[in-house]
Amino acid sequence: MLYALLALAAGLPLLIWSADRFIGGAAATARNAGMSPLLIGMTIVSIGTSAPEILVSTMAAFEGNGGLAIGNALGSNIANIGLVLGITALIAPIPINRQLMNKEVPLLLAVTLLAGYTLYDGVLTLMDAVLLFAALGVTLWLLFRNPDVLEANEDDEIPDYTPRQAWIWLVIGLVLLIASSRLLVWGAVIIAQELGVSDLIIGLTIVAIGTSLPELAASVASALKGHHDIAIGNVIGSNTFNLLAVLPIPGLVAQTSFEAAAFSRDYLSVFILTALLAIFLLWRRHTRLTRFEGFTFVGIYIAYLAWLYRDTLYPVVN
Repeated sequence: MLYALLALAAGLPLLIWSADRFIGGAAATARNAGMSPLLIGMTIVSIGTSAPEILVSTMAAFEGNGGLAIGNALGSNIANIGLVLGITALIAPIPINRQLMNKEVPLLLAVTLLAGYTLYDGVLTLMDAVLLFAALGVTLWLLFRNPDVLEANEDDEIPDYTPRQAWIWLVIGLVLLIASSRLLVWGAVIIAQELGVSDLIIGLTIVAIGTSLPELAASVASALKGHHDIAIGNVIGSNTFNLLAVLPIPGLVAQTSFEAAAFSRDYLSVFILTALLAIFLLWRRHTRLTRFEGFTFVGIYIAYLAWLYRDTLYPVVN
């Protein structure tokens, strides 16, 4: 148990640090190869922010812990809205790019409904995984053909690495990402077994919050610097990629059965928070996500954690 706690304590910060280095190295390599900042922002950087979730889910799936992988994807989406957006809005109201939100938010809602369809029967199959990955391709195509989204995602913070430095950080970041993901999954599974809770619960809490820390740190830093609008775009993009690139991974490895609560409790929470975000962004007259709405998100997240705690103490027998 002690070694598992140490693995968790070491794995989380190493995962976050290596993901940052990997994204920076990949973006700089692409720029040095002649890719435009717009294209880099839409591909490498956007998908790269989900690298911790993708690597953790892949490791968990190959080690036979599909519940942890599914919990990681769903829990990260819950944390991104309830914790990341909630805390950011509490620090300062977040301005809303209405033109952008009118296109990206409906897309996130559609993706969330599609994810619910694949999870409804309690089994994630190869066909479900293929369907989600196909939707990822369609989503990327829709984003690429939307000039407003391309303009909004232009990245001006690509590290100024030489080609040699970029390749070094790309390789080091990837190696450490894989190692830290494996360490994190091992520690999380051991702790779950020692505490007698499911790997789904561990994925929904410790692992999901840990892999959402980069988004939380970036959003809070943006709010403190006055770049509040970045937070919403990051969360919407991250949640979309989590459902389309992270969630299907267990289904690609093997047909994965999971607890009924993953749909009735966890997916339902994802849907409620996503729908509430859409209401706040699309059907309100003001152009800011207010502190009251941030408080609402944080309150729902705390209530969700209490729900998880109750289910851990008094598990429902299926």
